[in-house]
Amino acid sequence: MPEDTKTEIPDVTKYTNKFIRSILIILGTISVLLGLIGIVLPLLPTTPFLLLGAAIYAKSSDKFYNWLIGNRLFGSYIKNYREGKGIPLKVKITAISFLWTTILITAIFFVPVLAVKILLILIAAGVTIHIVKLP
Repeated sequence: MPEDTKTEIPDVTKYTNKFIRSILIILGTISVLLGLIGIVLPLLPTTPFLLLGAAIYAKSSDKFYNWLIGNRLFGSYIKNYREGKGIPLKVKITAISFLWTTILITAIFFVPVLAVKILLILIAAGVTIHIVKLP
């Protein structure tokens, strides 16, 4: 890997046991996949799963950690969080728009129970407040 694409790996104790490392890599990959699903599924959080994947990879594999941090699609989620930069305004607007579009379509066309519709709206409102409050 070229030197300019490597990111400083947090100072963590790495596991040397191959079995444990393999399990951690599998768990990290599952976490990253859940984070990817969270990009298109509003109720599943993206950043926490990507952060968890990065933490697991940092303990098990430099190769996977550098791949995740350097990924052009979602490496910025982790970098921005670690550097305290928060979320760019354009991403906030896109996320909130997509959130409300999918929640409203789901509530209007696919959920027959009023209580569930109300719950979906409350969850969307909570997520919106959380996103708006992020730096």
